[in-house]
Amino acid sequence: MSGVLVIAEHRQGALREATLECLGAALSLAPSLGGQVTAALLADDPQSLAGELQGRAHGLKLYAHPELAAYNPELYLPVLADIIAASQPSLILMPHSSQGMDLAPALAGRLGLPLVTDCAGLSWSDGALSVQRNVYGGKAVLDLALKPAATVVATLQAGAFQAPPAGAAPTASDRTALTELAPRHARRFLEYLAGVVEDVDIAEADILVSVGRGIGGPDNVPQAQALAEALGATLSCSRPVADAGWLPKSRQVGTSGKTVRPKIYLALGISGAFQHQAGMNNSGTIIAVNSDPRAPIFQVAHYGIVADMFEVLPKLTELFKG
Repeated sequence: MSGVLVIAEHRQGALREATLECLGAALSLAPSLGGQVTAALLADDPQSLAGELQGRAHGLKLYAHPELAAYNPELYLPVLADIIAASQPSLILMPHSSQGMDLAPALAGRLGLPLVTDCAGLSWSDGALSVQRNVYGGKAVLDLALKPAATVVATLQAGAFQAPPAGAAPTASDRTALTELAPRHARRFLEYLAGVVEDVDIAEADILVSVGRGIGGPDNVPQAQALAEALGATLSCSRPVADAGWLPKSRQVGTSGKTVRPKIYLALGISGAFQHQAGMNNSGTIIAVNSDPRAPIFQVAHYGIVADMFEVLPKLTELFKG
């Protein structure tokens, strides 16, 4: 028994980015487990989604049936139980999404497996899994060492792990066309209800210019927007700015907003409360500008400038416009 099984997630014909993050975590653990990484994809047309998984797992299992176009646990569970019985993985991973929060407990309960959820860190030693979880709204990190078990189910926090580049692993795939599925008793898919359309998805940005309470008011936001445009960046904010309505909620970073992992995160006038740090502390390079040298943001920043942000803002904008 060894290896990692990643259960791929898709929605409305598109593979979810969180699945690739799970594959990144799986590939980093595979050497410790002494096995390979396999991705299981259940869909109506899995071949159309498999391209993004190629080169990111050692094995790819595709299961096709028209009724797998949308997630339904009553259809997923019997198929996954058969996969797990045949492959006996040491670890089963999936995103900590609405689907993962529904599927993981059901799968663990059905097979009698231990379950740990919303993991922000993973390690494997002496036949057992250890995880890190953010608790108290990200104020503290909890280290958990699980007892040795033949197989463990875990869900992973979005943005906590890096998606692997294509070509990280040679992939062999096989496709199974399911002629029938288990009968459904309680659930059937009706329709997707789309949420409020966001003006921009800050989680997809490579560079974020993020403003906090120090921006002073909505009249000053255009100065930060000008810097973002000069950098080719996206403008984001901390909770006080979103709560005040100076920027839309879709731009908020933090535990009550979005978890982001840009290559560069420029924090302007953000004190850096633990709720905000939990949403951005995995950014590639963090640069903070704050007039308070004791601001918590400097504890996670790679580079810090202790100054009035309104002195720094125009100089940076002019520099990068040039």
